[in-house]
Amino acid sequence: MNEIEKLFENNKKFVDHWLSIDENYFINLAKQQDPKFLWIGCADSRVPANEITGLAPGEVFVHRNIANMVVHTDINCLSVIQYAVKVLKVEHILVVGHYGCGGVKAAMGNSNFGLIDNWLRNIKDVYRMHEDQLNVITDEEERFRLLCEINIKEQVLNVCNTSIVQKAWESGQKLSVHGWVFDVADGILHDLDVTVSDISQISTLYQYKIK
Repeated sequence: MNEIEKLFENNKKFVDHWLSIDENYFINLAKQQDPKFLWIGCADSRVPANEITGLAPGEVFVHRNIANMVVHTDINCLSVIQYAVKVLKVEHILVVGHYGCGGVKAAMGNSNFGLIDNWLRNIKDVYRMHEDQLNVITDEEERFRLLCEINIKEQVLNVCNTSIVQKAWESGQKLSVHGWVFDVADGILHDLDVTVSDISQISTLYQYKIK
């Protein structure tokens, strides 16, 4: 059995597992999705949303990219946020990064990687904004871990600074944005205590006058 055949075999086991729990599982799953969570995470293959949180198919809406970024010009990410907030009415947006993130590590250096350099520029900007805090740390690994955390916190703010989220708050919709970090070395999720649940928690500079 080759690698591709193995995937189809795994799919059969996946189907058998859920049907053993509920023979109508996939019939019901096909009717609609009603997740309470939007996961904005890193594309790293070691950080799968459902497995980490123990959520079943249909319980978490997922967007992943390199280094879990929320960039104000990224139509893909913004479209996911809008659909999750306006249509699915998720109650929690989870911005989840991880220690050992290759994108964050690459942004700390000066190597040229090609097209991805334009994406990593956004992380370099995060480093620049917190340069004084980061540069006092002499241990490179410790500084790397801190940048992973800071990047997550900045992306939480980027989510909150969108008119999409602010319109939801203005309408009274229940919505909170959280920043978490996953430690690949032990499998544990950590809350970075940066939860934002209303517009008063963000800088007035980014608050839109929404009618």
